[in-house]
Amino acid sequence: MIRTAAFDHGWWYHYRVHLHKAKQLASAFPGLQQYLDSVFTCCPHDYFKVGPRSSKLRIKLPIDSLQVLGHEVSALTRLGLAENERRFSSAHSMVQVFMLENDGSTIAMEVPLWITPEEMDEGLIKIDEPLTGHIDVLRIEGGRIWIWDYKPNASLEKFASTQVFMYAYMLSKRTGIPLDSFRCGYFDSANAYIFKPNISFLKSSLRQFV
Repeated sequence: MIRTAAFDHGWWYHYRVHLHKAKQLASAFPGLQQYLDSVFTCCPHDYFKVGPRSSKLRIKLPIDSLQVLGHEVSALTRLGLAENERRFSSAHSMVQVFMLENDGSTIAMEVPLWITPEEMDEGLIKIDEPLTGHIDVLRIEGGRIWIWDYKPNASLEKFASTQVFMYAYMLSKRTGIPLDSFRCGYFDSANAYIFKPNISFLKSSLRQFV
């Protein structure tokens, strides 16, 4: 049911896809299914060792995230931390693997992403090397592709929305799926912060990237 690969991307990432759920839930997004399959054999691993990472961008985009108390992903986080404590040493792994194995909407974890300078839309971010990242949790719910990042202290995060937005932008580029089909969020065991990605976030903040 779950296909796994370990990638040396500066440190080891364990990419996992729940094949049955991915096939069932992502049927409306063939580009996503193809991408998830292709990563196992066609991921440009060198990109992840030379270029900047989305998680290191210290830039605030004009994103007005909605705080949601009692969100489903927060409840799943609490369960994952409690049930996988003896199984994993990392809180991220406790949460991610629990969601992949037990949540009906989660289809993949630690999904590698990249975008080259040539692929970046003109007039947006200026990069000299590929920008890379890994999606913590990929879910499909309500006909949308949800990109989630687990942040143990989500309420203190200053740049998480930028990181997750760039994940959506890169996955849109990799799959050919319009950005409007994505939703973004970051979360912990108490709070979730969600927003709809829009390319205007980057256009209005261009100077901060230059």
